[in-house]
Amino acid sequence: MSVPAWLPPMFVMSPWSDEVMERLYAIFRTDFVINPVTYQGCRVWFFPEMERGKELIFWHLVEREDPPRSGIRLPDFRRAERLTWARPTLLNHTDPAVLAWDFEEGASDIRTYVWLKDLDYVVVMKRYSDGARRLITAYWIDYPSKRKTLQSKYARRL
Repeated sequence: MSVPAWLPPMFVMSPWSDEVMERLYAIFRTDFVINPVTYQGCRVWFFPEMERGKELIFWHLVEREDPPRSGIRLPDFRRAERLTWARPTLLNHTDPAVLAWDFEEGASDIRTYVWLKDLDYVVVMKRYSDGARRLITAYWIDYPSKRKTLQSKYARRL
C-alpha cells in the first residue's frame, strides 16, 4: 500500500490534551472555513451550527458516537489524526488511489463518497442538484463490515 505524494502526514495525537483539540480545530478552520474547498468545481459547505464553541461538523470529523445512535460523542483518535487528509482527498478525487462516487441513500438523498481505499479513509458529503456538496463526515474505516458496505455502495453507484 503506497501513500500518495499529495497526502500530508497524519496529525500527532499524543499526548492527548485540550491543546491538541485546539490545534485540530485550527487545521479544520484553515482547510474548510478560511480556505473553502471545492469538489468537481463546486463548493463544499456545511451548516454553520455551533456546538461547544466550534462548528458542529468539526465534531463529526474528530469524534464518533459511542455507542452508535446514543448521542454520546467521544474523541476518535484514528479519525482525528487523519483530519489533515480530508481536504487533500477531496482535491485529489481523480487520483487512482481514490474511489469517488455518488450513491442514492434513500428517496432523493444522494451521498458522495470519496474513499482513499488502501488507507481506509472516507469523506462523505450530501450532493445537491446544483452540484454543491455538504460535508457530512469523514472517518477511518476500522471494521471490515464498514469496508464491505462501502464496496457494495461503490458497486451500486450512480
